Amino acid sequence: MPRLHVLSFLLCSFLTFNCSSDDSNSSGIPIDNTPDPELMYYPPNDGSETWETASVSELEWNSDELQPLLDFLEDKNTKSFMILHNGKIVVESYMNSHNETSPWYWASAGKTLTTTVTGIAQDEGLLDINDRVSDYLGTNWTSIPLDKEHLITCRNLLSMTSGLDDTLGDSVSPENLQYIADADDRWAYHNVYVKLQDVVANASNQNWSDYFEDVLKSKIGMSGAWIPLGDLSVYWSNTRSMARFGLLISAHGNWEDTQIVSSEFLNQATNTSQSLNRAYGSLWWLNGKSTYRLPQTQLEFSGSLIPDAPDDMYCALGRDDQKIYIVPSKDLVVIRMGEPADDTNFALSNFDNELWQKINAFIN
Repeated sequence: MPRLHVLSFLLCSFLTFNCSSDDSNSSGIPIDNTPDPELMYYPPNDGSETWETASVSELEWNSDELQPLLDFLEDKNTKSFMILHNGKIVVESYMNSHNETSPWYWASAGKTLTTTVTGIAQDEGLLDINDRVSDYLGTNWTSIPLDKEHLITCRNLLSMTSGLDDTLGDSVSPENLQYIADADDRWAYHNVYVKLQDVVANASNQNWSDYFEDVLKSKIGMSGAWIPLGDLSVYWSNTRSMARFGLLISAHGNWEDTQIVSSEFLNQATNTSQSLNRAYGSLWWLNGKSTYRLPQTQLEFSGSLIPDAPDDMYCALGRDDQKIYIVPSKDLVVIRMGEPADDTNFALSNFDNELWQKINAFIN
């Protein structure tokens, strides 16, 4: 995605105004790891830089391992890194010519923003994810036969099970959305999820960016903007805005005394969404499952997505190693933004496991 880097300088000025185990327990019930609200801290939404911190010593983490972790991150082309514990900042570091106000792209980690806003729209009664996509977009939004198109629900877009051909590029114009299998019969990582933004816009009678601003961004004090880039819509923000979003999700949709998105929706979104890829929820990646699939392949791999990370972790993973890791059992949100650690990648890379080996040495 080299064109993203070309845009970075222009976007800095454009965004200046915004930048100051298995899926369930033995009973088959999805795991709900809602944190204790009395322990959770939320930074203010007043535009200030106030954000409470927690010290490494009070958490009894291994301070000797912090610098090796940061050195590793800097060597791996990282721009920014944060660790939150119960919402408080424990580590916040900027490197490689980046700072706290610099915007950076979320890439596919931003898919989870679309998930969350879709959930808010459902909470408001504007849509139902079990409805057909054509109920909101009309027919012929694809080029497949109508009886096949009518099989595709909003839930299929959230779970990457539309059955549409993922080999034709990122365009979501009708002519580029071709049949390869019935909905629910095939898992494939596909940009067609972005049609959910059109679903939300039509259901709310607002454009996507305005609805996003009203129901999510302004509610939790995020900065940033959606930037069209060819066939993609990419979110850019500073690092703390990504951390605010991670905090919201880790608190199961609660922000102080306001429920932004229902915990019921998020609990479904952060558990396995279909039977084909146990490590995938609703645009969230899930650790600790017995098998997983990856983008651009129909192969199934045995074992956990990130073996050295906690089994209950779920994550937003973006191209070139943009990361939001959420670990309920440890009350952690971990953020990484930057250039690809090694080679260009679509979501998961070897860097994930290497990073968690370093994090484990620090927090254990």
